[in-house]
Amino acid sequence: MSAPHKLLGQVLLEMGLVDERKVNEALEHQRRVPGTKIGQAMLDLGFLDEIQLTKALCRQFRLPFVDLTRASPSRDVIDLVPRDVVENYGIVPVKMHQGKLIIATDDPMVTFMADDLRFVLNRELTFALTPTSGLNNARAEAYGLGKKVDQPKKKGGQVEEEEAEAPVIRLVHEILETALRQRASDIHVEPQADRVRVRYRVDGVCHEAHSLDKELSGPVITRLKVMAKMDISEHRKPQDGRISLTLLGRPIDLRVSLVPATAGESIVMRILDREAGLISLDQLGFVGEDRERFERIIKRPNGIFLVTGPTGSGKTTTLYAALKQLNKPNVKIITAENPVEYHLAGINQAEVRHNIGLDFARILRSMLRQAPNIILVGEIRDAETAEIAIQASLTGHLVFSTLHTNDAPSALTRLVDMGVKPFLAATAVTAVMAQRLLRRLCLSCRQPAAPAASLLTAVGLKPEDIAQRTIYRAVGCRECRFEGYKGRVGIYELFSMDPHIREVVYRGGSSSAVRAQARLTGGLRSLREDGLRKVFEGVTSIEEVLRVAGAVMAIEAAA
Repeated sequence: MSAPHKLLGQVLLEMGLVDERKVNEALEHQRRVPGTKIGQAMLDLGFLDEIQLTKALCRQFRLPFVDLTRASPSRDVIDLVPRDVVENYGIVPVKMHQGKLIIATDDPMVTFMADDLRFVLNRELTFALTPTSGLNNARAEAYGLGKKVDQPKKKGGQVEEEEAEAPVIRLVHEILETALRQRASDIHVEPQADRVRVRYRVDGVCHEAHSLDKELSGPVITRLKVMAKMDISEHRKPQDGRISLTLLGRPIDLRVSLVPATAGESIVMRILDREAGLISLDQLGFVGEDRERFERIIKRPNGIFLVTGPTGSGKTTTLYAALKQLNKPNVKIITAENPVEYHLAGINQAEVRHNIGLDFARILRSMLRQAPNIILVGEIRDAETAEIAIQASLTGHLVFSTLHTNDAPSALTRLVDMGVKPFLAATAVTAVMAQRLLRRLCLSCRQPAAPAASLLTAVGLKPEDIAQRTIYRAVGCRECRFEGYKGRVGIYELFSMDPHIREVVYRGGSSSAVRAQARLTGGLRSLREDGLRKVFEGVTSIEEVLRVAGAVMAIEAAA
């Protein structure tokens, strides 16, 4: 955003409206009343009236002046601009002129939101400045509105760069930037009965970051809807959108979900950091022979490798670490995703678009005509996608994909439940891995501790199992924002298919039967066991293993 060439004080001097003494007095008034702009200071001191100030701002920002006491909005143009747009942006429509809608405002900074308004109103615009009293009267008469409630008055002046945007835009930008600084994966904007709660999900756990006045609910939600290219006039139905922008010098994508709730529209934004998300195999947290097994699996010439786990367990990150390792000039890699979360140079990435009938199955069929070596399918959700993926793997392609199951053995029975014939599932799948993400103990404040007997029992340990080991607990310090944890590490449950496991699947065996056989011959180590290895290494805590893998441990115990 480019700043005006001249300061307001300089413009006022050139117009002969004030002298240097008054400019200096206004500057002193600014210092006594923090946050006051020089234009408002001139009004407060009685050096200018509203019309004089507005005309000076017109000259400073090279905008025309409009007197709304003489040019009140007509019904035709009032119908062109929704009430909430007028309220949230602090504007009023004036008239149509040469195919453009003239928009009046008392705030020159509104012109920096021109692109947003053009998108919202779907028409060409031109802007004019008007005195605040005239604007308020016109808004009251045309829309039944009083003063703007979404942002404080700004009556002009050359301002600092951080003040050069409208308050709501600055607020939203600060919410997004703070989330990125805190390494958040998700941002939750949740209207409550008396406030707006903003929470960040950091390392898999939500915490409250901001509490905003209830009056900001409408402006903040509207701003986010505009950025995500949602329908701002729709308040009854869920909507999905996407925001692409640069934050802290990095290209960031936000996947936006809006759901109407009793206290207002609730928004959740998943942060897709194109740069931070690409990690190497060394950063995944494999222990010992699991790293070697994983590399052998992803270097096979064909077959299906499935990664399972709930939403947010790092499945896509793991598969992209594999693609990063395999991405070579002599290897053709194609992906089908919903959405494309990370951008990796040298591979071809396609995005699902349900609105035009472009689903996983359709993309996958087209991919096979492009002679790829490796195919990544973001998720196998139905029998059609599963069957095409299996056929691809059986015709010489290496296929990576994900499923939503609690553990690794259940992936095979899930395919059968989808309608895949057991012998095809047994033949095509070469390996399965379940995963979760545990929080890492903060190295600056972790402390040795003797776990309670009940805690040991909950994770299947006995006192003698830890007799010669040091177990750490979370404490909390400034370095980790007093959480006791900083960053995350994966725990994995990985097995390769062999003739014995294939026989169990072929005969329609249960996931428990698959698990039992995989432990015998497939090298399966459970999520609990991998988590405890990381406890013994001082990477995480027993409490964290229980929090993340407790449900899977119950399934394992029942088996």
